[in-house]
Amino acid sequence: QVQLVETGGGLVQAGGSLRLSCAASGRTFRPMGWFRQAPGKEREFVADINWISGSTSYADSVLGRFTISRDFAKNTMYLQMNSLKPEDTAVYYCAVIVATRQGGSWGQGTQVTVSS
Repeated sequence: QVQLVETGGGLVQAGGSLRLSCAASGRTFRPMGWFRQAPGKEREFVADINWISGSTSYADSVLGRFTISRDFAKNTMYLQMNSLKPEDTAVYYCAVIVATRQGGSWGQGTQVTVSS
């Protein structure tokens, strides 16, 4: 089973940028994605990427601001987050996509806090 470790979270002002990384131990050819969970809310889909083709999809709330990518050689997935808003504050998780916009094999999460 693939194990995932997220890094790169932190505190940033509104309008700023962060890049999250997700390192996978063991090779997977399944799509992978990012999800987030804000306090008091359910975990929600953010973006996913086909590991082989590189095709991507995004939640409407992040489209045009976030970019998902992967480095096949490094077995690592990234989430570049620009123009951050306070409502982006959440714990961000990476996961293997097991069904349409649904994850499994979760990482431990990384906190992103956007101050206004």
